[in-house]
Amino acid sequence: MKKRTSLVLALGLTVGSVLPITAAATTVPYNATVKKDAAQFGKEAKVNWKEGQIVPSFVQGKLSTKVYKDKAEIKQFLKENKSLYQLDTDKDLTLLDVQTDELGSTHYNFVQSIQGIPVDGAKFKVHTDKDGIVTAVNGDVFPEASSYFKGALKAKLSKVDALDQSWNSIKVTKAETLTNAEAGPKGKKVEDTVEKAELVVYKNGNEFNLAYKTNLQFIQPYPANWVVYVDAVNGNILNSYNAVADGTGVGVLGDTKTLNTYFSSGTYYLYDTTKPMTGVIETRTAGNASRLPGNYSVDADNNFNATSQRADVDAHYYAGVVYDYYKNTFNRNSFDNNGATLRSTVHYGRNYNNAFWNGSQMVYGDGDGTTFRSLSGALDVVAHELTHAVTERTAGLQYQNQSGALNESISDTFGVFLDKGDYLMGEDVYTPNKAGDALRSLSNPELYGQPSTMSGYVNTTSDNGGVHTNSGIPNKAAYLTISSLGTAVAEKIYYRALTVYLTPTSNFSGARAALLAAAADLYGSTSTQYNAVKSAWTQVGVN
Repeated sequence: MKKRTSLVLALGLTVGSVLPITAAATTVPYNATVKKDAAQFGKEAKVNWKEGQIVPSFVQGKLSTKVYKDKAEIKQFLKENKSLYQLDTDKDLTLLDVQTDELGSTHYNFVQSIQGIPVDGAKFKVHTDKDGIVTAVNGDVFPEASSYFKGALKAKLSKVDALDQSWNSIKVTKAETLTNAEAGPKGKKVEDTVEKAELVVYKNGNEFNLAYKTNLQFIQPYPANWVVYVDAVNGNILNSYNAVADGTGVGVLGDTKTLNTYFSSGTYYLYDTTKPMTGVIETRTAGNASRLPGNYSVDADNNFNATSQRADVDAHYYAGVVYDYYKNTFNRNSFDNNGATLRSTVHYGRNYNNAFWNGSQMVYGDGDGTTFRSLSGALDVVAHELTHAVTERTAGLQYQNQSGALNESISDTFGVFLDKGDYLMGEDVYTPNKAGDALRSLSNPELYGQPSTMSGYVNTTSDNGGVHTNSGIPNKAAYLTISSLGTAVAEKIYYRALTVYLTPTSNFSGARAALLAAAADLYGSTSTQYNAVKSAWTQVGVN
């Protein structure tokens, strides 16, 4: 990362079941057809439209008087209200899962599919309260996709062919990325190059393509988590971006920490088995090489006090702090909520001025001593990066344009939640010879080259559409929310919005709607908390 710009990383009316829906809170629709639909709504709900879509992205309020208690009844609800979303519930929507939360609300998570193939990013959610009343419907769906294809969808490329095309497109061979994985105290090896391919329907402007969504994750010759869309018929590359999410944090300050370690064959490992998780918290060292996961950080007397071990100690300790925060505050068991291992590798490269989540683990450089100190010691850094992992497993915010800026902002915001006391990111590690400097400020984004309102929004093709620049806008909204409500309230609202309402393609308006829905769930739609969230986003120009 560098100063000034961070591097890397409605429903139809059915008598007796559905209440009228209002357009009072809509954003500007993109054409007259949408306006006509919006005009028929009643006064009981808030509706958000996303520009360029023919159906609303978020409807929230009391949407039914009838009770809907299971997935069959929810599908019936959607059939009763087909006129707005224009989807065949049986053919176009695939139920992924049903979740009931601590408030008693139930969330039915669907994905739009065409002939059984998922539409990329087209998550669709229906939410009911504890009594079974529908309170929100949100997500991005594209009913026009259902009639776009003539005949059966059939890929002409295999997954292997698609992966070959993906590697060719980024001008790196798989062989160039492979390194030797090191065995740990229990003998298990971890590969550091991962490739995956999934057949999807990809929205490409106003067109739709049958495509393979491929992921290429590797650490050398450079850190990468590539997402590449390959046309499954002709092999053309439709889109690609590197979704490695980079960050920064506090350097090693010489403070003493108590560590959970593991003893095996006369050696102590930074390997924590004390958490209620199926995996472990483990820390490794790359030994100033560019390889992952590296060797385990070890010590003979369980006193990791050498200067060369300080980055290891902080990475290990703060990973545990972040785990405890999510577990104790939200009962979330690791980033995947299923107890996944939290792996960190320190001493990556030489004078490496960065830290990042590569899709499977954390990686920290030591810095060059001028731009950065060792990057592994900062709580706000570790919180930022591991929150990218939480986001990946919940909302799945795509790492480009407004959804990517939201992804960055969510990580900054949770960094502030954990590292309480200021609204700065990276102040203790960035430019160590310059006091009072930081990478970003939630309270004053302009101080570090970011806009704080939509009037300053930067349209750019660099940095995946300005994800590290335009994140200043939702960051300022987060600052206004936290300063008004306090951390304890704000973090509940943000976590609920992230895990319940946000979807892969949520934009800033969708984030506002998601946070308002979360505030309404927790505190009521006429509450001080709800109005504080509303005011924060209005002040940054997102309506």
